[in-house]
Amino acid sequence: LIREKSELLEIDRKFLSRSLNEGFSGGEKKRNEIFQMAMLEPKLAILDETDSGLDIDALRIVANGVNKLKSENNAIIVITHYQRLLDYIVPDFVHVLYNGKIVKSGGKELAYELEEKGYDWIKAEN
Repeated sequence: LIREKSELLEIDRKFLSRSLNEGFSGGEKKRNEIFQMAMLEPKLAILDETDSGLDIDALRIVANGVNKLKSENNAIIVITHYQRLLDYIVPDFVHVLYNGKIVKSGGKELAYELEEKGYDWIKAEN
């Protein structure tokens, strides 16, 4: 099971013998977080800015892992401030939070609209 899940996230097997995050790069740490999620198989996972600090290759690997772990039997909430993650993960829903409340909901296009218009658009409507 460990080998299968590590291959899912392209984790080198030598990392499996290290202590948690010992000597890992930023991208390796993020992959390790998704690997832990894969091993635990939670019904609900909250990924807070999992795309932060990732180069394009690491982003692709992490997103691919998230996509493969997504199923009808679980829910994954992905929190991000940048739409670039949506080039790799297609969400079921996009929600925009403002002042601690969901003020807009929609599909992937909502994230692109927000990227284009900025948060001033949200502030003006609320």
